[in-house]
Amino acid sequence: MGVFAFILYNYFYQEKMEITDAILLVVAGLAAGVINTFAGSGSLITLPLLMFMGLPPAVANGTNRIGVVVQNLVATRNFLHQKELQPQKEWPLVIPTLFGSLLGALVAVEINEDILNYFIGGLLVVMFFVILLKPAAWIKGQADQVKTTRSRIINSIIFFFIGVYGGFIQAGVGLFLLAGLVLGACYNLVRANAVKVLMVLAFTIVALVVFITAGQIAWSYGLLLAAGNALGAWFASKNARKIGAKNIRYVLLAVVLISGLKVLGVF
Repeated sequence: MGVFAFILYNYFYQEKMEITDAILLVVAGLAAGVINTFAGSGSLITLPLLMFMGLPPAVANGTNRIGVVVQNLVATRNFLHQKELQPQKEWPLVIPTLFGSLLGALVAVEINEDILNYFIGGLLVVMFFVILLKPAAWIKGQADQVKTTRSRIINSIIFFFIGVYGGFIQAGVGLFLLAGLVLGACYNLVRANAVKVLMVLAFTIVALVVFITAGQIAWSYGLLLAAGNALGAWFASKNARKIGAKNIRYVLLAVVLISGLKVLGVF
């Protein structure tokens, strides 16, 4: 009840959000939750939406992390319950992403907003082609061919830089983590997905603290997104077979391309 009271306070007294915007945020969060459950990259929907609603790029970038934390908190709990995660064994890979995320977030809160705006727009267009090429399927095809684990130092460097990217922008980081875990650390896809969720939760909390400290969070927007994220993840886990990842991918492709062109000012 305290969370909903806080949202209402912001709604009526601080951010003056329209009720239609509130509904749209929940719906977008729901869609992102469903997409993240299937393949990841749900932030490619929520991040541009926050910008379209008038939030500065830096504030949108920070606000988006609230839903990411909530969703991955729920997912991590589920994976622990299913014994897919063994945190004591995963920390050597998680810790480098924490330091990377801290650096990435510190850069993000200081970067010029025009530069960040163009970076986000360009990223959306690039991610359109990444998703079009179905990297998850490529990773799956390579998983059985990987026989030896790379050295801890090399893996630490790889995940540090993935953490930098995640702290800086978040969107699409799950694809890079999955590739690193399968092709670098030699995890099978099931365990890699579980460890990916733990990593995203850990380094997003670090990044969120940086954005909160910098005052780059719109709380009512973020909490409404988080509610949608949680609902979407729950719905997708219950109806995965009915929805189908293939249909979700087509929707994501359309949204990402249109959003990227819009952010870049093409139309």
